[in-house]
Amino acid sequence: MVVKAISEHWYVDYATTAHMTMRKDWLSDFNDESTVAGELAHSQKPDWNKAVSEAEKIVGYPTSFLSLRWLLSDEIANVALHLRKLVGSNHPLLKTAKSLLYNGRNYMQAWGLIVLLISKAAGHINVEEMEEDKAAGVLHSQRALAEVTEMIRTSHLVHKGLVNIYPGLYPETAVLNDMTFGNKIALLSGDYLLANSCMELASLRNQDLVELMSSAVRDLAEGEFVGRRDKQNNPLPSFQESSALEEWTQRNVLSAGSLLGKSCQGTLKLAGHGAELQDQGYKFGKHLALAWQACLDLEPFTVGSHYMPGTPFSLTSAPVMFHLEHDPSLFVEIDKGLESVHNVDYSKIYTVVTEGPGLARTKQLQKEHSQKAMEVLQVFQESDARTALSNIIVAMGEL
Repeated sequence: MVVKAISEHWYVDYATTAHMTMRKDWLSDFNDESTVAGELAHSQKPDWNKAVSEAEKIVGYPTSFLSLRWLLSDEIANVALHLRKLVGSNHPLLKTAKSLLYNGRNYMQAWGLIVLLISKAAGHINVEEMEEDKAAGVLHSQRALAEVTEMIRTSHLVHKGLVNIYPGLYPETAVLNDMTFGNKIALLSGDYLLANSCMELASLRNQDLVELMSSAVRDLAEGEFVGRRDKQNNPLPSFQESSALEEWTQRNVLSAGSLLGKSCQGTLKLAGHGAELQDQGYKFGKHLALAWQACLDLEPFTVGSHYMPGTPFSLTSAPVMFHLEHDPSLFVEIDKGLESVHNVDYSKIYTVVTEGPGLARTKQLQKEHSQKAMEVLQVFQESDARTALSNIIVAMGEL
């Protein structure tokens, strides 16, 4: 399936982390005469932690507390107790849980922060005073949507931790029992988070918003069926029926860009803005998510990252896919992963990719989507919230 550009969207529809410093050479890729570039050029050089911390002050909420009332519920507390039984089992759910608790460079909860910042940057129209959260400068319903966004993304990541167990995979009974138990916890935890997200969304009593966010959940599921997979459902790059850029964009619009884009679109809908500004909100969220993903794809190949030689990384990351377009012979090594991606020699792929054009093309891809996100910000009036979003984009470029 090839994604087609509809207007400027890459809209998919059936009807249709660490400290970093902003370098001058990265900023020069933007139009020096643009308003946003001017703001950035005269501001302090933001690093990721500082950019996020100052953004949280603007909206009045530490990002990690947005969904705290969900994570401290009795149900999740019980799940945490059961998770202790999985320690030492190597079940993927443990890695997901660790990422949620120790955000690091991924900073999963920052998505809710983005929704709040775009809400504050746009303001709201004809809304009763009682509906506004004055401490944050956003509506109560917009804050609820930010929580929903985080919970949907978290539930998706938890569900991706399920292990496909087929006969003979785990001959040892103890290991098989651990993996089976881990699957039960991952399935029930993800379902719980998704169900609560749906209840919170329904409580907003906005049918258009429910339909919009439901389509984002559908896109997350659709993203799991793009391209080839090994027996554990880990993604493998497809033979180049379409360009590497098209496949990468399709996969990541479905699995990330759609949710953040439609969340930004939805929060502007809640504020009473027209279709044109809502459309700009979608574009901003989509391009920011794609820039974010390109940045994460580069992380295993970055000097000083926490990745050790031979550590598995995504075989559908932009650097790998761009290299395959340049040198298809690498498919010979990747196809060893049809049974399991763990059969692939990651050290070999790492060496080959770092010597090819994939890294440079991925850096350019990240800058292009960052530039497009910056351009969309121009439709909003100058404000602390807009500046905070600009700083986050620039800091992300230096991850």
